[in-house]
Amino acid sequence: MEPTTSVPGTQAIARAARLLRLVTAAGSDGASLQELATAADLSRSTAHRLLSALKSEGLVDRDGASTRWMPGPELFLMGSVAAARYDVTALARDIVRSLAVKTEESAFLSVRRADETVCLLREEGSFPIRSFVLSEGVRFPLGVASAGLAILAFLSDHDVDAYLERHPELEGSWGRAHGQRPLRTRLAETKERGYAVNPGLIVEGSWGLGAAVFDRSGRPEWALSLTGVAFRFGPDRMAELGRTLLAHAHQLSARISSTRR
Repeated sequence: MEPTTSVPGTQAIARAARLLRLVTAAGSDGASLQELATAADLSRSTAHRLLSALKSEGLVDRDGASTRWMPGPELFLMGSVAAARYDVTALARDIVRSLAVKTEESAFLSVRRADETVCLLREEGSFPIRSFVLSEGVRFPLGVASAGLAILAFLSDHDVDAYLERHPELEGSWGRAHGQRPLRTRLAETKERGYAVNPGLIVEGSWGLGAAVFDRSGRPEWALSLTGVAFRFGPDRMAELGRTLLAHAHQLSARISSTRR
């Protein structure tokens, strides 16, 4: 995420926001206090204090039987209001479904949120062997999954440089392929090709393709992506998948441009 400023109270707000993102990313199963504290790099006592404050506001809830933390009712109400401005899933749903039908692979819509992508939609393909790396609510840093690689590739050079400067931990967290030099190479290849390729860098044997979706000003704010098992992404078929993916991404960009005022 982008660095916070020195405004009083910023650290507490940033920590609470981080916990909120972690709780929502955990999905319907929720997350334990220890899991959240570890992921947020907080002590158990600090994490519990912040979660308790969020619970009192209805932003998170705790299951009485399992004691796991889950999204609260106020998040639903806030999300319903925010969706009118930010949510494009209604515009994208039939396009994502079409992409899954035509390719027989799992298809996704992800949105950029600061330095991450968040999966908004998943549509299963008909091929019986599937990859489960990505599902609704899952977050990845830009440049890691194929959706984030596609978005990062079409940001300005200045934005790319600033992002890589903010996140020197990518190589340590995601492997040598995410060091600056190999990542910049993949970004250049993505820009030239038009779509991103992730050759099993997150989970061995699980490949992904991603194509950026642009807003009215030409900024890459979303991405369509495909995932599947490696043998389904041979050179000849991958070129065909890439063309199909780009066509659907262009269709969604045009739809967003014409309907979002």
